[in-house]
Amino acid sequence: MADSLLVEIVSPDRAAYRGEARAFRAPGVEGSFEVLRGHAPLLAATQVGTVTVTTLNGDRVQFATSGGFVEVLDDHVIMLAETAEPAGEIDVERARAAEETAAERLAAATTPEERAQIEAERDRARNRLRTAMGQV
Repeated sequence: MADSLLVEIVSPDRAAYRGEARAFRAPGVEGSFEVLRGHAPLLAATQVGTVTVTTLNGDRVQFATSGGFVEVLDDHVIMLAETAEPAGEIDVERARAAEETAAERLAAATTPEERAQIEAERDRARNRLRTAMGQV
């Protein structure tokens, strides 16, 4: 289609999405960004957050991601993500339990390195919850 992009989102364990889209939005490490048809070539790092693909019919498909890279070239967007979990597949109770466990572990953390690792785990769990509940 004339006004579309080809979007691919892949992670080590699966190809999470492949299809034509109107827009692609990702949480870049220097701020969120959106790609539309005709976008300049780009290579960007992403962080924990929600990726949104707007399909040709206007639906929004969301993925909880935990970082990676996005390449844009000739109306083709490829995201190589550490993880990419479709919102509809997120186990909300499991994500909530992971957030609670991280909070408990954070209270007992003794080193800055341990705190940083646990905070990252908590942030990933919170992102999964927000994405699953559509609050991004």
